[in-house]
Amino acid sequence: MAPKKVLVVLTSHDKIDAINKPTGWYLPEFAHPWKVLSDKNVEFTVVSPKGGAAPLDPGSVEMFKQDPVAASFLENQKPLWEQTQPLKQFVGRAASEFDAIFYPGGHGPMYDLVDDADSVKLIEEFAAAGKVVAAVCHGTIALVNAKQANGEPLLKGKEVTGFTNAEEEAVKLTSAMPFLVEDRVKAVGGNFVQTDAFGNKVVVDGKLITGQNPASATQLGEEIAKAIGA
Repeated sequence: MAPKKVLVVLTSHDKIDAINKPTGWYLPEFAHPWKVLSDKNVEFTVVSPKGGAAPLDPGSVEMFKQDPVAASFLENQKPLWEQTQPLKQFVGRAASEFDAIFYPGGHGPMYDLVDDADSVKLIEEFAAAGKVVAAVCHGTIALVNAKQANGEPLLKGKEVTGFTNAEEEAVKLTSAMPFLVEDRVKAVGGNFVQTDAFGNKVVVDGKLITGQNPASATQLGEEIAKAIGA
């Protein structure tokens, strides 16, 4: 049987603009789902808006340096994020070639993936094809502008989670953000659900799978595996 395939979309944005703080994608939010899925022989293709090296949030490297999964991923899998392909090359074909599309978080997606037209089109194509659409933490912001075939927001009426307003406040970045994940999900009619700050919460609503924060990354990978039959 052919291996299952996941398309991972990483941010190309490397700083929190308002405070000029380095950011990007968040290490454990890719590392943990990758470990779960690669152990099941799932194949990964990684893309980003600009292609090439996708910026890794240095704060996530420091914070998770004692996490064996994250540390091993950092040491051994650099080509995954240092040699990404331009995501625009996958519009119009990826939904037939891959079993799922997945958006790790980090603050970077708040600046580019939220309104990247090619990324939004990819999400819409995967959803229309009945394929898995998954995101964790700030990655959920990439979903808010996607539409269903009838023109309604993709997230309207769906149970969704992501980095919460309380969590953004706890890391003292609320005022630096252009908007908040929780607010934007609610604004498009999503039913935003959450657990305690920094606790594990994964929500499955049909083929839509979302995780609240880094603590949710392993279970998110497990739910993706189940959904694609890996």
